Amino acid sequence: MAKKQEIDTRHYDVILSPHITEKSTLLSEHNGVVFKVSNDATKPQIKEAVEALFDRKVKSVNTIVSKGKTKRWKGKPYKRTDAKKAIVTLVEGQEPIDVTSGI
Repeated sequence: MAKKQEIDTRHYDVILSPHITEKSTLLSEHNGVVFKVSNDATKPQIKEAVEALFDRKVKSVNTIVSKGKTKRWKGKPYKRTDAKKAIVTLVEGQEPIDVTSGI
């Protein structure tokens, strides 16, 4: 197990929710977990938050920023918000994170 870190409220501001899709569940077979994260979160902050909240050792963090689309509703244009996702890979031998259970 990873070294137990003190859980801080800022860790909950970094990781917003798990991103559960068919592709993200396939990643769990390869020690990967996908989270929706704050738009201004950095890779070291995400790594620290996952290690503190879930008590697992993180191997790597990859981030994806999907830009919001411009859409129209009743003839008026609007823009969907940008979203940032983090693909967190755990160290081999670590127990996978169960995102269906609460913290």
